[in-house]
Amino acid sequence: MAPVPPVTPRAITLAAATVATSILVAVAAVIPVPYAVQSPGPTRDTLGESAGQPLITVSGTETYESSGSLLLTTVSVSGGPGYPVGLPMLVRGWLDGSRAVTPVEQVFPTTDTREDIDERNQALMISSQEHAAVAALEELGYEVPTELVVVEAMAGSGAEGVVQAEDVVQDLDGEDLASFSALSARMDEVQPGETVLLGVERSGSRHELEITTVEDETNGRALLGVIIDPEFELPVDVSIAIEDIGGPSAGSMFALGIIDMLTEEDETGGEVVAGTGTVDLTGAIGPIGGIRQKLAGAVRDEAAWFLAPEANCDEVVGHVPDDLRVVSVGTLAEARAAVLAIGTGDGEALPACTG
Repeated sequence: MAPVPPVTPRAITLAAATVATSILVAVAAVIPVPYAVQSPGPTRDTLGESAGQPLITVSGTETYESSGSLLLTTVSVSGGPGYPVGLPMLVRGWLDGSRAVTPVEQVFPTTDTREDIDERNQALMISSQEHAAVAALEELGYEVPTELVVVEAMAGSGAEGVVQAEDVVQDLDGEDLASFSALSARMDEVQPGETVLLGVERSGSRHELEITTVEDETNGRALLGVIIDPEFELPVDVSIAIEDIGGPSAGSMFALGIIDMLTEEDETGGEVVAGTGTVDLTGAIGPIGGIRQKLAGAVRDEAAWFLAPEANCDEVVGHVPDDLRVVSVGTLAEARAAVLAIGTGDGEALPACTG
């Protein structure tokens, strides 16, 4: 038997260092780091099923089948309350081009709990579904009776001290307002600083209120200076069943799904069209976060087309995956027209988010 070599101080030091390094690496792998990692999330076909039941159900009128798919896209976010990020996930996020790494405080308010985040996202999802139903039905020519109930007047506006909470807006300068979109369209004709006559119902009595409008600093439009919580009476029943997805960014795809179901024409023409974007009660499609991750999720789930809010186009340029055509849309009417063009083979002429 060969003699056992003596254990030298150097060997002991090397072994100890190896063990210590292994322990440090193992500890670093489980210690949360102050970052959030955004990854491509699941998609859902608004014309298909979710958890074994139709994602969108419309009753009270005839509906039609579609041969294609309209995919809402999502982002999965790790980090923040309840979902800590460890070093391995952080490194993967840095190395994977379909993921994004940001300081966690840029994604989640530092004072929020996981319950706060989930509750807010669920509320935004419910609101987006309601707005999508109203915008879709009005796009199809339905009238959606609406009560425009005032929540409060904005501080510093001409409505402060004039309009009261629970006032129900009825007309503007004598023009009846049967919907939120009608109010928005009427305000498009008003110049900031102009005085208007607002008719409201207050405690069963009619009041005519003079209000000097203010300017919206984001777009220069005239504002009444009131926050309104519309109460709708949908002419058909629309329900949306989806779990484990929150936030408002699926609004445009919900609306397109409703439109497709209520339109006899097979609008998708068998194509798989993905997209994202908020939709408000006027049909405007607004920007969202995580657009690059949503593009990756769309390609993963075999979409050939993607409808992106025009306000997100700058983030898209240079990051469009191969075999995906990204179309810029600013309104629900534009998004509907885009789906029709794609379905008839005319999509190449649509405005694209390209550099």
